[in-house]
Amino acid sequence: MQLFSWAKPVLTSLALLLFSVGESAAERIKDIASVAGVRSNQLVGYGIVVGLAGTGDGNSGLTLQSMQAMVSRFGLVTDVSGLNAKNAAAVMVTAELPPFLKPGQTLDITVSTMGGANSLRGGTLLMTPLLGADGETYAIAQGNLVVGGLGVQGGDQSSLVVNVPTVGRVPRGASVERMVPSSFLETPHLILNLHKGDFTTATNMAEAINQIFGPDVAVPLDANSVRVQAPQDPSQRVSYISLMENVEVTQAEPPARVIINSRTGTVVIGGNVRVTPAAVTHGSMTVRVNEDFNVDQGQTVVSNGDQTTVVDNEPVVTPDTDIDVEAETARAFIFDTGVSLSSLVDAINAVGASAADLVAILEALREAGALRAELVVI
Repeated sequence: MQLFSWAKPVLTSLALLLFSVGESAAERIKDIASVAGVRSNQLVGYGIVVGLAGTGDGNSGLTLQSMQAMVSRFGLVTDVSGLNAKNAAAVMVTAELPPFLKPGQTLDITVSTMGGANSLRGGTLLMTPLLGADGETYAIAQGNLVVGGLGVQGGDQSSLVVNVPTVGRVPRGASVERMVPSSFLETPHLILNLHKGDFTTATNMAEAINQIFGPDVAVPLDANSVRVQAPQDPSQRVSYISLMENVEVTQAEPPARVIINSRTGTVVIGGNVRVTPAAVTHGSMTVRVNEDFNVDQGQTVVSNGDQTTVVDNEPVVTPDTDIDVEAETARAFIFDTGVSLSSLVDAINAVGASAADLVAILEALREAGALRAELVVI
């Protein structure tokens, strides 16, 4: 298309227009959306950490078999009974392969024990292939571990653990061996996916892009995606995305929603929450039960001629229960039409409602149809 036969002066003028338009906008596209297909890939591998100071897996069968397989690669023949994994540990190695990373570049890795090792401090990860979801090797990991935790155990089985000594990292510990295929340079168009889908935001994004790059360049597909035409020349496509990701878009207001954390009692009320006319009565009743026991031990007087004897009877225990009920005066408050968030919170705080009371009030308002918001319990 002629639209994308750009020269450097045209790119410069578009950049100036872009920044002038974005002064009054809200969020950059790069902050609220991502390009479809441009993503990281998870890698995982199984390896052995050696050089531990007696904090390894010990006589774990898995670790011993792994050590036997490792030394056999160097032409050594040994039996499992001749090995000791006290200074070695079987580990899982994980990494995240960023998009467009080329062979020879490096990435950080995380090493975690999967056996009985107490600490990885001071250990060295032996060469470990890192596989993708397709089973292919994309990186090779090896290096000295950096462990932030500390674990100490005494002869009487007492121990002290600081942070997590069974997980370590190797900065730049993996070398990329294969690049993940990407369709970024092949498709005639690009798809921008919103981090949080919204029809209004998708429409605003398409309009903002069309305002700068021309009509019908961007078309909203649904609440999550916007399709954008892109040049075929790789150098132009990169410059094109560089300009587009800095276009600022006015995000739509979030839906009216009340979020309740049932475990902590935290309640978050969105700014668009409204309440229709409703009356709420809030009160509490306190019941106290005091259990006591009365012990009565009588005496029996026995006379035998001139001699009188006093004998204690068996004690008699009588329960004495005192029940006291205190009921606070129920306090009522009324919500008028279209009450806002601040008024709602002020009214509930005025009656001294706890977090549990607040949740009960909001649930009751929803059931009554007076709460104009979605109630989400997490």
